[in-house]
Amino acid sequence: MTLALTGMHHVSALSAHIGRSRDFYTRILGLRPLIKTVNQDAPSMYHLFFGDGAGTPGSDLTVFDIPRAAREKPGNNSISLTTFRIAGESSLAFWESRLDEHGVARGQITSRDGRAVLDFADAEGTQLSLVDDGGAGESFPWGDSPVSAEHQVRGLGYTVITVPTREPTERFRTGGLGLVHDRSYALPEDERYQTHVYRAGAGGPHAEVHVIVREDLPQARYGAGGVHHFALRVPEMDAVQQWADRLDDLGYVNSGVVERYYFRSVYVREPNGVFFELATDGPGFEVDGPLDGDHLKLPPFLEPRRAEIETRLKPLTADR
Repeated sequence: MTLALTGMHHVSALSAHIGRSRDFYTRILGLRPLIKTVNQDAPSMYHLFFGDGAGTPGSDLTVFDIPRAAREKPGNNSISLTTFRIAGESSLAFWESRLDEHGVARGQITSRDGRAVLDFADAEGTQLSLVDDGGAGESFPWGDSPVSAEHQVRGLGYTVITVPTREPTERFRTGGLGLVHDRSYALPEDERYQTHVYRAGAGGPHAEVHVIVREDLPQARYGAGGVHHFALRVPEMDAVQQWADRLDDLGYVNSGVVERYYFRSVYVREPNGVFFELATDGPGFEVDGPLDGDHLKLPPFLEPRRAEIETRLKPLTADR
C-alpha cells in the first residue's frame, strides 16, 4: 500500500460560546450541522461538526466547547488562518454583501498567492478566509442552507500555520508526511516575510498547507477563537496504522491509532509545536444513521452514560 495524503480532512476550532458558534456557522456561513456530539475526552462539553450537504471528508469544520475560556493570543507555533472554498468572483461579491448584512467584520477582496480571497472572523475571533477555487471538482450543496447553492461554501481550503523557523517544519512535512514544497510567496501586507506552500498529491486549494515564517512574533497562547488542530486525509482505513508506524520510525512522538468512531486518527505535534491529525475518510458521519445536527450522538463507548451526559450539557442557544 502506498502511503499518501490527499488533502484537508477537517479543522477543529475552540469556542467559549458554543451556541454562538453554531449560530454563526449555520445561519451566517450556511454550513450544514452534521453531528452534535461531545468531546470524547471531556464529555461534559459539546463537540459540533459542520460541513457541506453530504458531510464529505474535507468539508468539515468542528468546534470544541470550552466555556469561559480566554481569547487566544495570536503568534508563532500556531494555526493562524482557516480557509473555505467558494466558486468565482460573483460568489466573493455575494459574500461581501452577506457579511456586511450580518455585521461581520471583514477585509477587502484581494489576491493572495494568485487566488482571490476575502478575510473575516467568526463570532469568537477565529481567523477565516474565503478563497476562490474556480469551481474545480464536485460540490455537495445543502438544500436547507440559507445560502443559495451557487454561493455556498464548497469545502475547506488550505490551512495557514505560523512558525519561527522553517527547517524543522520542512523536514516534518516533506520527510515525515511526504508533502511537496511547491512554491513560496511574500505576504502582501509585509513582503519581508515568506509563506511556503506544501502540497499533497496534485495540490490545489483543498490540498495545501501554507507555512508563514515569522521569527519576530511571540509564541501564541491557545484560547477561544484559536484552532486546536487540523487533519489531513488518509483515504484508506488500513493505512492509518502504517502512518503511525512511519512516524515512530522517524522519531516523531505520536498518539498511535485513536478510534474516533467517525474516523480513525493519529495525532502528532510537528517540531514547531503545531498539532496535526491524520484522519481516515471512513467510515464517515453516517456510520450510525443519517446526518443529524440536532440529536445528540454518542460513540458506543459513551452510550451507556447518555443520561448522565445529557444532564450535564446546557442547551445550545445563540447567546451562549
